[in-house]
Amino acid sequence: MVDDFWVTVNRAVCGAAAYITDERGRVLLVDPNYREHWGFPGGIIDAGEHPAQACAREVAEEVGLTVEVGPLLTVAWIDGARNVPFPMVNFMFDCGGISSDTPITLQAEELDDYGFFTVEEAGRLLAGHAYARLVAAAAARVSGTITYLAPGQGLGAF
Repeated sequence: MVDDFWVTVNRAVCGAAAYITDERGRVLLVDPNYREHWGFPGGIIDAGEHPAQACAREVAEEVGLTVEVGPLLTVAWIDGARNVPFPMVNFMFDCGGISSDTPITLQAEELDDYGFFTVEEAGRLLAGHAYARLVAAAAARVSGTITYLAPGQGLGAF
C-alpha cells in the first residue's frame, strides 16, 4: 500500500530525447502528427526504464535507427503545458552522427516527416523550450558539460 504522503507529492513526467547530427552538423528532427511543433526523436520513459534505455528505444521506434546512447547533454525542467497536467523532466543524450542519406523508417502512427536542420532552421520549427534545449545540447557536445535548463533560471533559461 502507498503511504498517504506519496499521494500528495508533486509528480513530473520524465522523457528522453536524442541529439543526432549528420555529416554537416545538422540536427535530426521529427514532425509529430499529434502536436504543432517539430521535436527530437524521443519520448516518455516507461516504468522500469532508465533514461538512456528509453532514448535508445524511442529512437528505434520512431526513426528505425539503432544508436549508441552517449553522454547526457541536457536536463530540462519544463512546466506543465495546456495539454500536459504535470511538469516534465527531459534528458537529452548525445547519440552521435549519421550520414544524411542513412535510411530512416518513420513510425507512421506518430510521425509525418523528418529532416536534418541547422540550428537557425530548427529555430523556426521547434517550440521555445525545445529550441533552448537544442542550443544547449550543441554547446554541451562541444564543451563536454551537462546543461540544466528551466524557465527563467539563469544559464539555459527559456
